[in-house]
Amino acid sequence: MTSKIIALVDGSIYSESVCDHAAWIATRTGATVELIHVLGRREAPGTRDLSGSIRLGARSALLEELAELDAQRAKLVSHRGRAILEDARAIVDRDGVTDITTRLRHGDIVEAIGEIEDEARVIVIGKRGEAADFARGHLGSNLERIVRAAHRPVFVASRAFAPIERVLVAYDGGRSAMKAVDHIARSPLFAGLAVTVVTVGAEGAAVRKGLEDASALLKAAGIDAQTRIVEGRPEEMLGRLVDDEGFGMLVMGAYGHSRVRSLVIGSTTTEMMRSCKVPVLLFR
Repeated sequence: MTSKIIALVDGSIYSESVCDHAAWIATRTGATVELIHVLGRREAPGTRDLSGSIRLGARSALLEELAELDAQRAKLVSHRGRAILEDARAIVDRDGVTDITTRLRHGDIVEAIGEIEDEARVIVIGKRGEAADFARGHLGSNLERIVRAAHRPVFVASRAFAPIERVLVAYDGGRSAMKAVDHIARSPLFAGLAVTVVTVGAEGAAVRKGLEDASALLKAAGIDAQTRIVEGRPEEMLGRLVDDEGFGMLVMGAYGHSRVRSLVIGSTTTEMMRSCKVPVLLFR
């Protein structure tokens, strides 16, 4: 299994939580941490000709001045990106991780992740980005794009880090849910944690058999997981279980069992990421 954790930091209020959660995963798994900040295209130097129809020497002087301003702006943006990475490194180091690398990238964040995700065991990102800090019901657009595109598990950090001891696994028998259970069975991240596997829906033989199979897989890996069936709407019941019973993390598939995979995230997943106050680990 690959042993690098990719943590995306952007200077938002979620960045410290991203660093703390990446360090928590690293210390439990022995993985290294790579901190990445991506300078988006909108942060690149401007390319428009703002000189208009000014003639001769005045036009040339203005073009030179605009080029100089663009260069200064590019330098400031780059300095800010490096400062964000250095702050993030200090947080991860404070949390006890010593094997840390940083990388400043340019361009589209999804393209950047696509180029390096084969090196990663998990991608850690904040629920909201820098531009959405105060939009409580809004998910960061980059988060949604990354979840749609990534082939590695995506760990969506909550606003603040808290120790994780109890894990709730949403299991619907679908492919991504089965992948999540298999990952839990194989990963040292979950060793010693209390795991509960829950199916939301009507009880039946197929549902019970699915939970028994998931429990058997986890038990073979040394994880004595509890199983449960609860009736109701998944987006309501999962959130209620997390709040009422003190689970520290929710694990679920990004797409539901009955959904055709498309360019949208499953509605239950989207709702859970909006409302859930604990980290969510997503599998495609």
